[in-house]
This record gives sequence, C-alpha cells and structure tokens, in this order.
Amino acid sequence: MIFNKADLHNKDLISLYKSILLPRLIEEKMLILLRQGKISKWFSGIGQEAISVGIAEALAKDEYILPMHRNLGVFTSKNVPLERLFSQFQGKANGFTKGRDRSFHFGSKDHNIVGMISHLGPQLGVADGIALANKLLDNKKITVVFTGDGGASEGDFHEALNIASVWDLPVIFVVENNGYGLSTPNSEQYNCKKFSDKGIGYGMDAYTIDGNNILEVYQTIKELKKEIAINPKPVLLECMTFRMRGHEEASGTKYVPKELMDMWSEKDPISNYEKYLLDNKIISISFIKDLKLEIKKSINKAWLKADNENDISSSAISEISDVFKSYDFKGIKENCITKPLRLIDAISQALEQSFEKHDNLIIMGQDIAEYGGVFKITDGFVKKFGKERIRNTPICESAVVSASYGLSINGFKSVMEMQFADFVSSGFNPIVNLLAKSFYRWGENADVVIRMPTGAGVGAGPFHSQSNEAWFTNTPGLKVVYPAFPSDAKGLLISSINDPNPVMFFEHKALYRSISEEVSENYYSIELGKAKLLSKGNDISIISYGMGVHWALDTVKSLTHISFDIIDLRTLMPLDKDAVFQSANKTGKVIILHEDTMIGGFGSELASLINENCFESLDAPVVRCASLDTPVPFSLNLEGEFLAKHRLRDKILKLYEY
Repeated sequence: MIFNKADLHNKDLISLYKSILLPRLIEEKMLILLRQGKISKWFSGIGQEAISVGIAEALAKDEYILPMHRNLGVFTSKNVPLERLFSQFQGKANGFTKGRDRSFHFGSKDHNIVGMISHLGPQLGVADGIALANKLLDNKKITVVFTGDGGASEGDFHEALNIASVWDLPVIFVVENNGYGLSTPNSEQYNCKKFSDKGIGYGMDAYTIDGNNILEVYQTIKELKKEIAINPKPVLLECMTFRMRGHEEASGTKYVPKELMDMWSEKDPISNYEKYLLDNKIISISFIKDLKLEIKKSINKAWLKADNENDISSSAISEISDVFKSYDFKGIKENCITKPLRLIDAISQALEQSFEKHDNLIIMGQDIAEYGGVFKITDGFVKKFGKERIRNTPICESAVVSASYGLSINGFKSVMEMQFADFVSSGFNPIVNLLAKSFYRWGENADVVIRMPTGAGVGAGPFHSQSNEAWFTNTPGLKVVYPAFPSDAKGLLISSINDPNPVMFFEHKALYRSISEEVSENYYSIELGKAKLLSKGNDISIISYGMGVHWALDTVKSLTHISFDIIDLRTLMPLDKDAVFQSANKTGKVIILHEDTMIGGFGSELASLINENCFESLDAPVVRCASLDTPVPFSLNLEGEFLAKHRLRDKILKLYEY
C-alpha cells in the first residue's frame, strides 16, 4: 500500500491516525460485549475504517453525511459523544432514539448525520434532497451518502443517481465495495468490470480508489470538494475494501474463501498506515502504546457511564405523543370576499398562496413545470415562482419522496405531486418506512405533503382509478387528508403545508371540475382532524369522505321520510372520533360509506371503533357501503356497478327498516 502525504503536515497525519484507531478499538470492545450479551447485535466495520474516517474528516463539521451500519468511524469523526453512542447501542434514554431503534439506525442534526434505514436505498434520495437544499442556498456545501455494492442493486440507487445528474446536485455517492452483500458475492450482484462504470451511464464523474488507504480517501474527497464548490455536480466514488467479518456477527464468514480473507488481511487499513507512520518516524512505538491506552480508558469510562444508566421506561401516552411532531395550530379565518371556485382551482390557489407565504417551499413532480401538471393545477407557476421551486422530476417516485425528506432535514418545505395516486406504489417504501417513522425513531420531522389525485368515475381503468387511502391510515406517523369540497380543500391543503409532519393529501379527480362553491379569496387554514356535520337528523348517520359525501347528499334527496346526520370526515388521520361517536350515539344507526373496496377499507376501522364505543346506543349493526372487492374496471357500465353509490339507497332503506 502506497501512502502519499502530498501537502499534509505531520500533525495532520497523526490526527488521521488517532481518528482511524478510535473506531477499531471501540469495535474490539463491542465484540467482547456482544459475547457477554451486553449488546444484542453488531455490524462490524473492521477493515473498512479508512473510508468512514477519511471521508468524515475531509468534510466540514456542518456538511451532511449519510452513513451505513458499518460506518462507526463517521460517528466518532463527527465527535458524537461515546457515552451517547453506547447508550444507543443498549437502547437507553441517553441514546438518540429513546430505545426505539438500535445500532446506527439514527441520526443527529447536531452532528449533521442522517442515519440509515434497513431498506438501504432511500437514503440515497435523501442525500439528493439535502444536496438540492444546499444548491438552492448556494452555500458551497457538499453531501456524502454511503451505500454498499449490494444496496446499489436497488432501484433507489439508480433513481437517486439519475436525479442528481439531471439536477447537477453537489453530492458524492460512496459505494463501499466490500466484496459481499451478506453472503452474495459481487459476481452475483453486478456484471461490469468495476462499479464506477455505472456512473458513466448517468453522465457523472466516477472514480475507483483504494478504500483501505486513508490518505487516498481523505485527499480524494478534499479534491472533489474543491471541484464541486466551483461546479456543482454529483460524483460516484467506488471505494475498494473488504468485509473482514460477517454481515453481522451471527452470520459468520464461512462462505468466504480463505485465500481471499488472507489477501485482504494484509491490506488492513490501520496496520498499514501505522507502519507507514513508523517507517517515516512520524510516530513511535511508545506513542502508539500510550495512545491506545488513553483511548481504551476513554472507551471504558464512557461504556461504564452508559452501562450504569437506568433501563429506559415509557408509557402509552408518551409513545403515542412522539409519533408526530407537536404543532401549535393557529387558525386563519376565511374572509367575506369570495369567488366561485372548482375543487381544482381551490387546490391551485392554496398552493399559489402557500408559495407566496413560504419562501422555502418547493414542489416536485412529473410534468408540473411548464406543462402545469396533467390536471393543470400548477399551470403558470413556473413563470411566477421559477423552475428552482417548481421542479419537474424524472419518473422516479421513490427517490423524489426521499428527496422531499432530505429537503425537510435541510430546512425546506416540500410538496410532491403523484401524477396519479395509483403510482404511489412506486414510492411506497420511503413513505411508510422513512417519512412515517422518522419523528418516532429519532425526533426528526418530515415537512412533506404528498398530493394524491385519486378515485374512479372517469373511466380511467385499473391503473388510474383506485382508492388507496387505507394503505396509509394503517401506517402510524402519516396524516391523511381527503376533502370533498373546494373550500375545505383550500384550507386543509394550506394547513397540511404548514404542518411539520408528513401528510398524504387525497384529491378526487372526478371532483376536480364537477363541483364548485364560493371560496374565500384570502389565505386561510382549517384544522386537521376536525369533521364537518353537513346535515342534522335523528334516524341514520352517514359517515363518509371525498366522493362518498356527494353520493350521500345526492341519494338522501329522494328519501325525505328519513332524517340524516351526514358527517364529512375531511381528515382520516387524525380522526375526529368525537364527532363520529356523538352522531352514532344520537341516531343509533350508522352507515359508513366510501369509494374504496369493502375488505380492508377505512370503513372497517370506523365500524370497529363505533362498535367498541357506542354499542349500547346502537339499534342495528353498523353497515358498510363500499365498492366491490375487485380492481376498478374501465367500462363506464362496469365502473358504475363497481362503485359503492350503486348500492347506497338499498342499504339505507334496509337499515332504516331494521
């Protein structure tokens, strides 16, 4: 291994040695503690320390880095206190996740670290979002994100690189090529001579370096930083190294040929760098001995402090209260100056006024810029707010969701438009595993609104018509909003953008241009989690949202002998349980109406809640009126048969006569 000090002074070389030695000695301690049962699991980075340390030391302290689970050297080089790290490993309160996650599945804004999630790929898109914020701020900072040769097979890797290249983002994608993805060798992971070749296809600079040579890693990052500061661009950096221990300790390394393990043992990043420093008389044997003793003392002291910390305790109330970031809603009332607006116009106006209100608001989506979106909601926005804020995206739903989260981390608000709600399945992973869990896991909110043009009734067929709100009401950490009227859509969207938590905002396509009402022209807000009583009656309660509300209002016109409570939920999460229970207790008969299919629809949850809380007041079973348990058909005749409206009148009459 050839070390080139270039213009580094001896004190710099010694500092790097101290930095690379610390994580190795911590790991040796952790492996002992693992055998003693003091920690539950360990992902070893032994043999890969030069990458973590070399990169982290080359960055400014306020530059973001997104490591993986074998990058202990990132945390130590970023000066994360050891006692907090050790508390984290034991699931104690002084850690970073209140015992809710383990090892390196955490971040720290104070140290500009965004921790990994087990799904690996989304963090690459998060780095895009952080880098985009840096570019918009023109602060000359770079972002570095890690992945492995295995994780880079995921679609998120390709989406993130494509977005970074198209947008010229100042981000370095580091691939730690360590030979294996768990037990799968590189030969079964990709079929090119070197990993950096993949960068060529995305039109970005790509390099392969010796990841076990700390000076080469450190100096490469320093040089790339200089280039990117002058000319913002993404870089793919392949760091060749080897995983000397199992994927995690329980996995072992029996699948690795002995000769391969022996070869890489001779390339150990610490022993080789240590030999270089000794040969050049930069340090001495006694220096090494004293330094190791000093580091071990600090490790043992920090471990003892963490070990003596009480086991964490909590309560149901405190756990639930940490699912969302608290938000002090301050309502802004409507004024008396109104204008007739369709649903689509009200949504567009809410977005426009929100852009005027928040200089840090970005909207991203396919064809939303000059084209104005497929439904023309953002038509004219580019001329008014510019392409930096109104951003066309490639067809990369997953990476764009992740980038929205990265923008939030770096101080921006974002709205993402799914072209159709059906397409959210391509971005499902980062929504339910990243946005939804973020605040609960490590106290970082996701200031993201995802707009979801949804629903049937327009003959769009199985791929453009489904109602999928129940996918998200079943995921703690997401707010789900579903307005039925223009005035509600405007006020609720404004509130969703102001809310610092992730919001899924459903907009029924068939309502976009089919309904209108007088809407206040000012910037106003409606509190999330508050249902609206549209009519008062004593015989039957109809509880619905979205298109179902209009079906209910239309159907009851001919049933004048029955009096109805009609409740428009408006938001599904948080749910206005009080309004639901109050109506159910009053009428004793309840129909839950929604466009979604029967099995697994949100009505199932509502029926269960009413049964549990209002049973003694009920005069009949709770009735669900939903669409057929089939995909949404294309033919208008078939679609009419599919939709819940087709069965609503009969269900009302049957319930009334019960």
